[in-house]
Amino acid sequence: MPLLPVMLIAALGVIVAATLIGLVTLWPSGEDRPLPAGSTRAETQPARVTSLTEIACRVPGQTGCTRVRVELLGGPEKGRQVRFTTGETEAAAKLAIGDRVRVYKNELPPEAQIGGVSVDRYAFADYERRRPLLFLAIAFALLVIASGRLRGARALIGLGVSLVIVLAFIVPSIVEGNPALEVAIIGSLAIMLTTISLAHGLGAKTLAAALGTATSLLLTAALASWFTDLTHLTGLSSDEAIFVRATSGVEISIQGLLLAGMVIGALGVLDDVTVTQASTVMAVKHANPSFGFRALLASGLSVGRDHVAATVNTLVLAYVGASLPILLIFSMGGTSFTDAVNVEAVAEQIVAMLVGSIGLIAAVPVTTALAAALAVRISRERLTREQHLGHAH
Repeated sequence: MPLLPVMLIAALGVIVAATLIGLVTLWPSGEDRPLPAGSTRAETQPARVTSLTEIACRVPGQTGCTRVRVELLGGPEKGRQVRFTTGETEAAAKLAIGDRVRVYKNELPPEAQIGGVSVDRYAFADYERRRPLLFLAIAFALLVIASGRLRGARALIGLGVSLVIVLAFIVPSIVEGNPALEVAIIGSLAIMLTTISLAHGLGAKTLAAALGTATSLLLTAALASWFTDLTHLTGLSSDEAIFVRATSGVEISIQGLLLAGMVIGALGVLDDVTVTQASTVMAVKHANPSFGFRALLASGLSVGRDHVAATVNTLVLAYVGASLPILLIFSMGGTSFTDAVNVEAVAEQIVAMLVGSIGLIAAVPVTTALAAALAVRISRERLTREQHLGHAH
């Protein structure tokens, strides 16, 4: 085997080994964490709305109150009809008869009152959304399998593995106080290695895509860390971050959490771009066996420029969409654009968007060059197999 492929395989082996060591070192213990003092785990029960009656609000000045009767569909009192009132302490939920909701039990004495008003034994918690979410997930899975067949099924397995890594490793490890950025990098590398190999098999294309993704991901992490410091981002611009700091019970770096979000957010687009670039180079070499490294690099970069333009636009719009409520608040308050971008909540999205875009742009030449270098050193039969496992973009 030529020297370059051996060196690249060795580089990937180092990444795999580092990822495995990181997973072992940072893997959460799995011990249940005690709740912060004064807090409890809210347990809700499923219920179905059976009747609605408009009533006068018991709170002075409040309107739009509704007396709701529901049938409990779970819990120790399953089948029992209970009542509660909506609209007195929160925005009135637009319930309809037959709606499935979640309710929680007020652990208070039977005759408890607040401000002279009797407290219902149960209260509205939220709508029941799991059934429609399940239907949507099933429809998504069926469409992926119908359009991608075996490759689609493998992609779904990769998606499942990604979710397991996030929920079983990244989140619990950060909760236990491990460095959030390190956890995010190790978790992202594990996701990348698993999903690319599952969806596209093992070969030169996967080798180039994995190395290109890893390089760009580390670049994104370095830039995110650098510019987070330069712009003095603390990560405390959201209520969720403040809540995490107040209730975690361990020393969690909120700034590290911000960086971890940037890294994980960039991973999805990086995977897509690197696999596409590697696949493009292999396809060009298969169609034009006489092409050398320079011709393959030029052809791949030509496609890559179009891909980058479209993907960067997608990335920018995703972050703008996440910032839209904040931008609307500034617009209604008459805040100038220059003042708005200086606010931390907006600056966080700008830094995330730009470092993600830089990593994305860097991924194109890196991956294209790696794929071109490999393509000129493998046999036509190997290229044919690569094409058979080609990337459907």
